[in-house]
Amino acid sequence: GPHLQLYTRLAYGDLVSFNLLDDRQYRSPQPCPRPGRGGAAVIENCAAREDPAATLLGARQEAWLAAGLAQSKARWNVLAQQTLMAQSDGKVGEGQRFYSDGWDGYPAARARLFDQIVGSKLANPVVIGGDVHAFWVADLKQDFNRPDSPTIASEFCGTSITSRPPPETILEAAKAEGPHIKLATGKYRGYVAMTLTPEILTTELRT
Repeated sequence: GPHLQLYTRLAYGDLVSFNLLDDRQYRSPQPCPRPGRGGAAVIENCAAREDPAATLLGARQEAWLAAGLAQSKARWNVLAQQTLMAQSDGKVGEGQRFYSDGWDGYPAARARLFDQIVGSKLANPVVIGGDVHAFWVADLKQDFNRPDSPTIASEFCGTSITSRPPPETILEAAKAEGPHIKLATGKYRGYVAMTLTPEILTTELRT
């Protein structure tokens, strides 16, 4: 049929639970597309971005994930998904500019997920992502517009092996506007390697 379930959950003993998500197949359409076109766009002053009913994962996957997070007894809980989860404001100064294809296009859905992480008292949540052609390391904040807001998870995004990166000026703008972003650079091609033990997670950005 037309629906191929790609999301699943894998456990490695009680050390780590991997939630492998699908944020492509079930999403609401991206908000404020360019005239005459659908799909992703760089957007400003887009009221549709704030739609509380918009979803990136779809209602069924959201409910599945919430139930899994609430029941997890793992030492580490990894959410593996396709995009950048941290807020990335590409406009320096007044106003904000976002790319609508990732979680920035669906802030209400992101807030619901963060509420689930906090409400379930999830142990050591870590988000990994990609498809942004750059390395990112970020604190995930319950409210990205308040730097003193609690950090609820850590995020690591791998860069591309060969694909062209975004302009470095956009990444520099995102870092300037978001103190929660610890690293954002497209200068290097490579990958991410992570090592998990019960005590510590070590992440290497290899280039």
